[in-house]
Amino acid sequence: MYQLYGHQNSGAAAIEAALELCEIAYRFIDVETSPQAAQALEKLNPLKQIPTLQLPDGSVLTESAAILIHLGLTFPESNLLPADPAERDQAIRGLAFIVSNCYAAIGIIDYPERWLANADEASRQNLMAGTRQRLHWSWEVFADQFSAELYLGEEAPGALDVLAAVVTRWGGSREHLRRTRPGFSAWLERIDRHPILAPVFARHWPA
Repeated sequence: MYQLYGHQNSGAAAIEAALELCEIAYRFIDVETSPQAAQALEKLNPLKQIPTLQLPDGSVLTESAAILIHLGLTFPESNLLPADPAERDQAIRGLAFIVSNCYAAIGIIDYPERWLANADEASRQNLMAGTRQRLHWSWEVFADQFSAELYLGEEAPGALDVLAAVVTRWGGSREHLRRTRPGFSAWLERIDRHPILAPVFARHWPA
């Protein structure tokens, strides 16, 4: 059985949603509610980052894009990754774009002191403000470049849809996109309501 290490309101939601789309058994291990689970995570992933996914054979995958690509290739019937090679290339490109430009920015906004030699409050606020501005611009670029690769309504959502729907929840991105990219914003809300994904998102972000 797959074992997913995460906690509420985290990137583990994207992997949990993908596992649901794959229709496979998994166990969600909340590292915030159990010291033992947190210790187990550190043994598997010294960075203690989530999501971390332990495969049925005991091997470990980290990094959201790598996990989503693994699931898409292992369970092709899930349609997490497109069957067409050219479309699959673009989906993987989009996953890499999100983790390198958007997900990484969230880590700076949440923990600015990690990126400052002298973490005085003025420096922290300046770094957070600049990173948030860059994050919002990156989502604008994503909306403009990748809209053609996204779920449109009839087919099942894929890995790119799931990761975008999760990572846009942080750093004020959803609010920014409602103003600047209303079409993309409406698409995100449609993903939120998908019958397989909605229960996962409700567990992570209760109303």
